[in-house]
Amino acid sequence: MAPNRGNDEPVEVNRAELRGLFNAPGWLRDIGMSAWLLVGVGLLLAGVIWLLSLTAVIVVPVITAAVVAAVASPVVGWLQRHHVPRALGAILMLLTIVALAVGVVVVVIGGITSEAGDLKDHLDEARKTITGWLKDIGVDPGKADTANKDAGSGAADSVSALLHGIGPGVDKLASLVFFLAMTTLSLLFLLMDGPTIRAWGERHLGVPLPVARIVSQRALESLRGYFLGVTLVAAFNAVVVVVGALVLGVPLAGTIGAVTFLAAYVPYLGAWTAGAFAVLVALGGAGTDAAAGMIVVQLLANSVLQQLVQPFAMGAALGIHPLAVLIVTIAGGALFGAVGLILAAPLTSAVVRISADLKGAEAEPAPT
Repeated sequence: MAPNRGNDEPVEVNRAELRGLFNAPGWLRDIGMSAWLLVGVGLLLAGVIWLLSLTAVIVVPVITAAVVAAVASPVVGWLQRHHVPRALGAILMLLTIVALAVGVVVVVIGGITSEAGDLKDHLDEARKTITGWLKDIGVDPGKADTANKDAGSGAADSVSALLHGIGPGVDKLASLVFFLAMTTLSLLFLLMDGPTIRAWGERHLGVPLPVARIVSQRALESLRGYFLGVTLVAAFNAVVVVVGALVLGVPLAGTIGAVTFLAAYVPYLGAWTAGAFAVLVALGGAGTDAAAGMIVVQLLANSVLQQLVQPFAMGAALGIHPLAVLIVTIAGGALFGAVGLILAAPLTSAVVRISADLKGAEAEPAPT
């Protein structure tokens, strides 16, 4: 038996027995490391957003040109394979894109401007009808009138946005002329020297060259498949909506079709906005029955009929769940504005496909 020591006698402790006693457990260290990694990623993301906001005058035109070049470069490559010099093919492609853009702007802006008075009148009629419904279901007349005024302000703002929406958005970059000039110049260089620029980027990506090629190829495939598919689906939806508006006797069918086509480039949010616009115009210009019919047309165009066309138009361009598309679209818009709204879905799709390709490459047995 060990001898009995007094309270004032020191107790001998083996230091080896205390080793690790006050160390944090492994799971806590893992959580702490992950938390610091998230903080670092968050700071990096905030810094990138801040830097992009300072350089938006240059960055946004270059991004716009890069997206257009990614979609149009296969045509330039096809011309080059048919003995057309790449520089000449790039110039021809640029002139074609400029002509199409000018045509779309003239049709959309010209149509909306020429019908601005009727458009405002139809939206005013729509809000008056909605105010009457609010009063009929027992809403306080004062509150109904307040809602009427708010709706009127929103209608006026919507018309103003349609008439002048391109100007203010691009004006923040400095000026419309500078934006178009930078975009055009960047697009010309990207179309002419796209393969060279891509090869340089792959060599300086900081990963093995085969991995860099997978990254660039998947990114280009996602952008091309997405925007080509969206264009075809947007054209189909616009045709369905215009035909429905003509059958229902809704005024401004051409304007509704143009808004539907352009809004389709913003996933989900664009379709809701264009649908609400079409229903309001139908309600103010052709009555309740036409508005109900336009709701049905919008539901058909953006759900049943679109599901029939979208697989053929887009194929497996995205390959991610629709809920994920909605979430990343809203998050991209909140962080990066209009550019984030449009590019969030295809870039997320590219990341998913790149990850799948790299995992598949790891799973393949090494050649003997």
